Amino acid sequence: ILILSMYTLGTAGHVDHGKSTLVQSLTGINPDRWEEEQRREMTIDLGFAWLATPAGRAVSLVDVPGHERFIKNMLAGVGGLDAVLFVIAADEGIQPQTIEHRQIIDLLGIEHALIVLTKCDLVDAEWRDLMIEEVRDGLRDSVMAFAPIVPVSARTGAGMAELLHALDRLLDDVPTRTVAAGVPRLPIDRAFSIGGFGTVVTGTLLDGPLHVGDEIEILPAGLRGRVRGIQTHQTKHTTALPGTRVAINLSGIERSAISRGDVLTLPNALQPTTLIDVQLRLAADAPVLLHNDPLDLFVGAVEVACHVALLDQETLLPGSFGWVQLRLHAPIAVQRGDRCIVRRASPSRTVGGGVIVDPHPPRHRRFRPTVVANLETLARGTPLELLAQVLADGIPLAWRTVVERSGLDAAIAEAALREGCNNGTLLIVTLEGESQKSKIKNQNQELGIGNRESTSENVELLYGAVSVPAAPVPPLPFYQPPTTVIISATGWTDLQATIMALLRDYHARWPLRRGISREEVRSRLALGARLFNDVLARAAHEEWLVDDTASLHLPDHSPTPTAVQQRAISATLAQWRAAPTTPPGRETLDALDPEVLAWLVTSEQLVKVSAEVYLLAETYAAMRRWVDERLQTAQPLTLAAFRDAWTTTRKYAQAFLEHLDDLKVTKRLGDERVQGRGTK
Repeated sequence: ILILSMYTLGTAGHVDHGKSTLVQSLTGINPDRWEEEQRREMTIDLGFAWLATPAGRAVSLVDVPGHERFIKNMLAGVGGLDAVLFVIAADEGIQPQTIEHRQIIDLLGIEHALIVLTKCDLVDAEWRDLMIEEVRDGLRDSVMAFAPIVPVSARTGAGMAELLHALDRLLDDVPTRTVAAGVPRLPIDRAFSIGGFGTVVTGTLLDGPLHVGDEIEILPAGLRGRVRGIQTHQTKHTTALPGTRVAINLSGIERSAISRGDVLTLPNALQPTTLIDVQLRLAADAPVLLHNDPLDLFVGAVEVACHVALLDQETLLPGSFGWVQLRLHAPIAVQRGDRCIVRRASPSRTVGGGVIVDPHPPRHRRFRPTVVANLETLARGTPLELLAQVLADGIPLAWRTVVERSGLDAAIAEAALREGCNNGTLLIVTLEGESQKSKIKNQNQELGIGNRESTSENVELLYGAVSVPAAPVPPLPFYQPPTTVIISATGWTDLQATIMALLRDYHARWPLRRGISREEVRSRLALGARLFNDVLARAAHEEWLVDDTASLHLPDHSPTPTAVQQRAISATLAQWRAAPTTPPGRETLDALDPEVLAWLVTSEQLVKVSAEVYLLAETYAAMRRWVDERLQTAQPLTLAAFRDAWTTTRKYAQAFLEHLDDLKVTKRLGDERVQGRGTK
């Protein structure tokens, strides 16, 4: 059974203004769960209830405490609300927590509200009308300036029917969130155990859907478990959709391991963070905010201490906006676009709120225009601009990382990637196998993408240089998150220039070497092995780099001695040819340029037999043939026989035969050698 047309509303308002009584009158459910709350007739923690409107909409109600001592509990319940029932008692009017709750609603950007004037049975009509004017005047500068005001008495029932119909009219303008979109994310506002069932967590599901049987992860601790059951309004479901209040029965996780503020999501979908970039607005009556001030951050259902870094101002004045980086004292799991509240711990008060624009930023230095420009792009940018912003450093990144840092829904991010590939601003580094590339080519031809006359351009969708198709086309056939690696077009150009310059410099410094080691290039680029391998594969495909496994070099590079080196090579070979079976030894080798010696071996003009013995290639080959022929006969192969046959010394004969032993060409038995197992 799918949960459809579900809305989550919360109460707000001063203590003892009748919020819980109103909820019980609307729903028949007492939201005060604790014995102490019922005894004191004062809400301490979050309460929950539900109802169906006259139009048949399902509504979850989150009842919050109004006392200033429990404002932190209130903040844990107002994240993820579709609308608010803002409660003001007719006999008292606007009070201190009315003002603070109004600030919180404003700062969280909850735009849909009903103002419920409660306890109207305690005042006469004239006082009620005066109070309505006072409320309207007191809320004129808030998001509730034009919200309907509904006078009621929860005790007598007066106005309750009108309130339900007003609620339906309000929800006519509230977009439903019960549409599958993205990875499920549940900020946990309550966790408990039920005998025979185990751990249960509750919250308002953000994004989704979430299914019974799904493997889940609890962040920031990284606990893994599975969804055993789902309930909404005490009714079992197999699926929960975004925007719904849900209770999730978990298997594999103990209740004691979960805290309010933890986030339930799918494994590896989110990464906890201790740094967030926020566009912060101070409340009009807030104190001036200074750089490095301590604050408490509230986002979702979590509370965490932090320090604020002001990025673009020396101080942040009341009522003004600023870019800040919050440096958290503990990791939390959030996403781009999440709204948050910041408060001072002492004296306790709400000072501002904002929107998270980057949940995984680097640590910023203050007063950097590029930092502020990047943050403004993140705050206002299109999906493609957000992808480009993530890739602005020109570093190739795994697609999963790009999506996570952008804060975009995966489907929206994929569409933006497609747009970026088509207009040439983004590139996909990862290459598929040959059969997959052929498949892509054929699909692109069928879709009319690229130039059908050109074989190379028919697969350019993979490489980011295709013409924009006239009509929408299916999802990219190569899209295989999270393994695909992405880079900006300018980043690829810069990376190519960096690698080619590195290779050119290396070839100039070491003209006799075939190329630079792969690991040295990877270290210079500071790339992980997977990213680096993808970069090399694409570079080799584009034919501006040759990867011969052992080393990397430019396609036109061929090891060529300089004039000075050529003279040294000629002189060296002359020395070896003068005494091919007793060539120069350690003293001569030590005097040689190591590059020349290495090149003579690489170019197969000399063969290294041991650290002190190098032979001309033709001499080495002749000796090998002699040994092979000797082994095929019954004649014994001894060191003395080899020495005498080649008119050499024991030193060279021993070095050569031990070399063949190492290669398993020969095997020593006493003073003789016999056939080995072959070449190693």
